[in-house]
Amino acid sequence: MYQKGELPQYVEIPEPVAQNGNQLLVNVKTAAVKHLDRGVASGRHYSSSSGSRENGRVIGSDGICLLPDGTRVYAIGVNGMLAEKAIIEKDRFVPLPDALDDVTAAALPNAVFGGAMALKFKADIQAGDVVLINGATGVTGRVTVQLAKYYGAGKVIVTGRNVASLEELRSLGADEVIAISADDEAFKAQLATVHAGTPIDVIIDYLWGHTAEMILACVKGNGSFTNRIRYVSVGSMAGDQITLSAANLRSVDLQLTGSGMGAWSKQQVRQMLSEILPEMFALAAAGKLTIETMTVKLEDIEKLWDVEVPGGCRLVVTIA
Repeated sequence: MYQKGELPQYVEIPEPVAQNGNQLLVNVKTAAVKHLDRGVASGRHYSSSSGSRENGRVIGSDGICLLPDGTRVYAIGVNGMLAEKAIIEKDRFVPLPDALDDVTAAALPNAVFGGAMALKFKADIQAGDVVLINGATGVTGRVTVQLAKYYGAGKVIVTGRNVASLEELRSLGADEVIAISADDEAFKAQLATVHAGTPIDVIIDYLWGHTAEMILACVKGNGSFTNRIRYVSVGSMAGDQITLSAANLRSVDLQLTGSGMGAWSKQQVRQMLSEILPEMFALAAAGKLTIETMTVKLEDIEKLWDVEVPGGCRLVVTIA
C-alpha cells in the first residue's frame, strides 16, 4: 500500500529483516482483512499512517504463520502481515491447536479482541448478567453473542438492521432480537419494555451514533434506585458522535467506557494472548465457537480488495 486510499498492489518487495533479538522472521499462511485493516489502508482509522511513494508499506495487522522451527501460530505483526513473510515479536504469538484450520484461526482473533476485551475487562461481565449487543449481526457481534453466553450471561439481547441475520443469532445464543428500523419510537418502546422486565446490566455497542442515543434514552432513570449498567463502545458504524443528556449520567448508575487500541492495558493484552485466545482457539477447534469466512488468494488482492463480503462473514487471504 503506497498511499492512503489506494488499492493494495501485489508486487515483489525486499524480505523483511528482524531488527532485534526479540523479533522473528516468519512464513505467513493466512491473514484476515478486518474493518481495522481497511480503515488503516484508507486513512480513516485513528491509528493509520502513510507509506512512502517509493517504498510503500505492508498492511494487515495479524495472521497465521510458521515459526522458524515449523510451529504454527497466530501472531501480531510488527509491520504488516499481508505478505509471504513478516516480522513478529517473540512475546506476541499464540500456538494453535492441531484441529483448528488456518482460515478459522486467522478470522477469529479480531472478533475475540472486540468481544472478550469489552465483556471481561471493560464490562466486568458476571454470571447472570443481562447483556445487550448493539449491532450484533456483524462478524464481531456474532462472536460476542457466543462469548457472552460462554461467560455466563443470563440473557442476551441483540439489535441490528437485518431482520433475517438477527433471527440467525438465536442459534448462537441470542434470547431476544430487536430490529433497528426507521421507526425510532417502535425501537425504543420494545427496548424499554425489555429493560423494564429484565434490567440490562451490560451494553456492548458496535454502532454508536443515533442508536446509542436511543439506547441511553431507554435506560435513563426516574429518580429511583437502579442497577449498575456498564456501557462499552467498541465501534462506530452508525456515527462517531452522539448527544448525551446529563440526566443519563445522574439518573442511573451508568459506567460509560470504550474498548479498543489505546484503551487496554499491557496486562490485559498479555492476558488476552496468554489465556483468552488459547481458550477461544480450543473452543473453535472443538466446534463450540464458530465464525463464517470467505477466502481470496494473495495474488488476487488487487482485484478483490473491494469484493462484497456477505454480512457476518470475515474475508481471509490465503498466502501459502
